[in-house]
Amino acid sequence: MEKLLNKLALKLAFLVSLAATSGSLFLSEIAHFEPCKFCWFQRIFMYPLVFILGVAIYKKLKDAWLYVLPLSIIGGFIAIYHYFLQVNPEALAPCSATGFSVSCSERFFTYFGYITIPWMAFSAFILISLFMLLERSKSNSKSKS
Repeated sequence: MEKLLNKLALKLAFLVSLAATSGSLFLSEIAHFEPCKFCWFQRIFMYPLVFILGVAIYKKLKDAWLYVLPLSIIGGFIAIYHYFLQVNPEALAPCSATGFSVSCSERFFTYFGYITIPWMAFSAFILISLFMLLERSKSNSKSKS
C-alpha cells in the first residue's frame, strides 16, 4: 500500500486539488453561494495547485513538492482559521456582511454537525500536504542513492 501511495502521490494530490477547485467553482457559480473574504484567500492558494501539479505530472518533475507544499500549508492555516470563525462566531471576524461579501462566520450548510465548506478545504489542503510529503521523501531517497 505504501509503495502504491508513493507511486501515485503526485497524481492523487492533483485529483484532490482538481476536486476542490471544481467544488469551489460549483458552489459559487452554480449553487450561487457567494464566497467570503477567507474563501477567496483559500481559492488563491488552491487554484494554482491544479496547474502546478498538472504540469508536474506532464513534465515528470520530481521537485514539485517545493512549490506545492508551501501553498497547501498556508492554505490549510487559512482554512482552519476560517473554520474556527464559523464554529466560534463571537470571535472577532475581520470581515462582515457589509462592505465586502457575506460574513466569514456564515455557514451555508453543515454535514454531520461539523463539516462545512472551510472544513472541506482544510481536508483538501491536508491531503495535498501529506501527498507532497510522500513525494518529498521519495525524491530525497532517490537523490541519496
